[in-house]
Amino acid sequence: MSEKKQKHVLGLSGGKDSAALAVYMRDNYPEIDIDYFFTDTGKELPEVYDFLNDLEAYLGKEILRIDEGKDFDYLLTNEFNDFLPSPQQRWCTIQMKLVPFEKWVQKFLDEGYEIISYVAIRADEPTREGYIPTHDFLKVKMPFAEDGLIKKNIEDILESSGLGLPKYYEWRSRSGCTFCFFQRKIEWVRLKERYPDLFEDAKRYEKQIGQTPSGKSYFWMGQDTPLETLEDPKRIQEIKDDHEKQMARYKKRMRRNSLIDIEVIDTKVMDEIYDQEEGGGACITCYK
Repeated sequence: MSEKKQKHVLGLSGGKDSAALAVYMRDNYPEIDIDYFFTDTGKELPEVYDFLNDLEAYLGKEILRIDEGKDFDYLLTNEFNDFLPSPQQRWCTIQMKLVPFEKWVQKFLDEGYEIISYVAIRADEPTREGYIPTHDFLKVKMPFAEDGLIKKNIEDILESSGLGLPKYYEWRSRSGCTFCFFQRKIEWVRLKERYPDLFEDAKRYEKQIGQTPSGKSYFWMGQDTPLETLEDPKRIQEIKDDHEKQMARYKKRMRRNSLIDIEVIDTKVMDEIYDQEEGGGACITCYK
């Protein structure tokens, strides 16, 4: 009985871990012919697209942009009855990331391939499934976990490749849609300052929806906190001051555990600053 044909695929989110995995596989497993892909929501940060272009040049291979043809506005209005996604109802990840991947890969499964999907889970984090296969011949591999690579290794891979971290790390802690509801308040402030047009787009959705099916208003930043509150300079300053206090507390903890005072880039340790798990609860498919 002949072995099944295999197709190797690696999904890129625009985040550092999946990018580092692509570099790692190219440099350490050149014999594996990998198809790289990116499921495009159409609402990604500009820096994400720039970073993918740079990564594509390094890999020397096309990164396939998968676009289902149904953008966020279409799904919101026609399939989700103007119900905005939230941490409890993450339809954006399912419909704009996972479903397009499944449809793309299904044609290869139909042709008799076994699909090997590479996921950027490291050795120093809990083994969480970024994607749970729905087909017997769709397998997940985690090279970082298998080879013992940790967070520091991932940053070293990107630095040594010449790519470095995506530019959004200058102000934001993870990739994802411009209006991702997992942003912290300080990141919403920075979005407003860097990309006022994208901030206005996020405000438009709040005003467009008005209320959830349960009759309650829905706001990206949380209950009773519409984005329009950031039109008040005093509120912006309060958020910045609070972030600085959180940073000071984090640095104090660091000094107690280290003999040297290391300079801290807040976007690289945002989860630790706010005492959250890595990713702050965000979807692995989006930010990894």
